[in-house]
Order: sequence, then C-alpha cells, then structure tokens
Amino acid sequence: MKTRHFDRIGNGGIDFTELGFGSAPLGNLYRAVPDEDANATLEAAWATGCRYYDTAPLYGLGLAETRLNAFLRGKSRDDYVLSSKVGRLLRVCPPEERTGIGKFFDTPTRREVYDYSYDGVMRSFEASLERLGVDRIDILFVHDLDIFTHGSKEASDQRIEEFMASGYNGLLALRDQGVIKAFGGGINEWEVCQTLAERGDFDLFLLAGRYTLLEQEALATFLPLCEKRGIGIVLGGPYNSGILATGPKPGAYYNYSEAPHDIMDRVGRIEAVCKRHGIRLIEAALQFPLLNPSVVSVIPGGQRPAEVESNRALLDAKLPAALWVDLKQEGLMRADAPVG
Repeated sequence: MKTRHFDRIGNGGIDFTELGFGSAPLGNLYRAVPDEDANATLEAAWATGCRYYDTAPLYGLGLAETRLNAFLRGKSRDDYVLSSKVGRLLRVCPPEERTGIGKFFDTPTRREVYDYSYDGVMRSFEASLERLGVDRIDILFVHDLDIFTHGSKEASDQRIEEFMASGYNGLLALRDQGVIKAFGGGINEWEVCQTLAERGDFDLFLLAGRYTLLEQEALATFLPLCEKRGIGIVLGGPYNSGILATGPKPGAYYNYSEAPHDIMDRVGRIEAVCKRHGIRLIEAALQFPLLNPSVVSVIPGGQRPAEVESNRALLDAKLPAALWVDLKQEGLMRADAPVG
C-alpha cells in the first residue's frame, strides 16, 4: 500500500498508509463483535498493508483500545502508526448509567466524563497507554469539541475555551518534548476544525465525513488554510456513514440516520455519472478524498475481514479524469475540488 510522509515541524514525521483503520466498529458499535472476529479483522487490515490504526477511549468505552492491545502485541512498534484521543475520562458506574446504551454493546460498564483540562488530557493519555499496552502513541487528537457532540454552538464554544485555556497546553508540551509526534483534533465539523486551526499550532485534523464525494464545503476556507499551514487531514467517514458505499437504496444511511430525499437524489445523480464511466460509486468515494494534497490517510473502518479487504481493493480501480470533469460540469462537485 502507498504511504504519505507527513512532517510539518521537522521532527522526523509520520508515514501514513493511504488507508488507515478506524477502530470504532471494533468497540462493538451497533452490534457485539466477538473477540476472535475483531482480531481477524485487524489481522486482515494488516495483511492489506494498512499500518495506521486510529482509536479512542470512547470506542466501546475502552474496548477498542484493549482489542488493539492484543493485536499489536506481536508487532514491532516501529512498523505502525497509532493515534488515540483525549477529552473524555471513563468512570466505573452502575449499568443503567453506562454511556452509549443502544449504540455500543457488551462493553465495560463505564460512563464518559468530559475533561478538556491539562490534567484531564494527561490522565486520558496515560490510561490509553495502559489499555493499549504500548510504550508510545504517535498522535493524540482532542475528541469531539463540536456541536454534534455537545448539542449547541454555545456548548461547543465553551468546550473549545476550556481546552484552549488548559488541555491544549498539555498536548503542546507532549509534542514539544517528543513524547508524541503530532497532535490535532478529531472533529465532526470542519468549522470547528478551522476555529482550532486559527487559534493554535495544530498538526492534523481527523475530519469525520465532511470532505467526501458528496460534500466539499470544507474547500471554502478550511482546506485552503490547511494547505497554507501544512496541516494534514485524516479523513474519516468517506462514505458519509453508508450511502456512498451502498448507493441511494431504501434505508441508506447518511450521517448515522436514514438519508433524506435530497441526499438520496444527489447521490443517485452522482452514481449515474460514475456508471457512465464504468466506475462504481464506492470506488470514486474512497479515492476522491486522497486527491486533496492535505489528506494523508482515509480511514473507512470495518467490522469484518471482507470489509477491509474490499476497501483495499477499491484503491486499485483506475478512475478516468473525465469522471471528475463530468461531475463538476453537472454541478455535483465543487469546481475547485482537487482531482489530479
């Protein structure tokens, strides 16, 4: 698998494989995954050449990190890149108070406590090191400083202020001391990423689903800022949580909910252009973000070996330049979207 070297501050940098592995599904997201199946999926990802693994305390309330522990134990630490997240601490609680009931299944009985302070960042980092069983984590992302998570712009802004006044300094210190290679934000909204980029010295953003074949609004101001500042983008959710993989079939998912009519219609029109060029929608969807010079890796995730093997195969599809020309001419892609 091809790699992309990222070295924003001259500290040796990080080699990202074009496809990374997002471990949220292995935190028993939406269904319980047996340990042996989770490990088989991770091993299948490794066999494809994937060497970038992203995780977070939230994913299965520690379960995803502990599953990575068992998988990575036999691997040389210099052979892979590992990122996790800060901003939440996990507390033992009564079963009825567990975070993620109905979303995460068969997980430890824990509840999330948001903590974007310096102390909270350090405690989260230390807990992740223990759950992962590794000597170092390459990248730390501050997790979910967004409206999607906190419910309103006012609440998001308050959490941003808490982080910038305290926890940010922790991440800065860890990077400057060489404990981590880079830090950034794992965020659901590009506007929040831009706010952070304008206020601090961030290396990377893990942007979930907001620069895809379906959505390119981040090109208005955020992605040009990243290119100017040398900030890298890890792109999560390249299928917009499903519809760019399945197409606009009944019950297709967009942003973790059933896709509305206007989204179904637009995806149908994009798919029709792909078909005219003999290209599958899912092939165009996975490869499109990698055409942006700021994108260092795309992490679609997966719960089964077949899913990660399929994602790897999609990278080999040859996409004609005329595909992007037609999508732009039909108003289905921003004219300024990089495509070559």
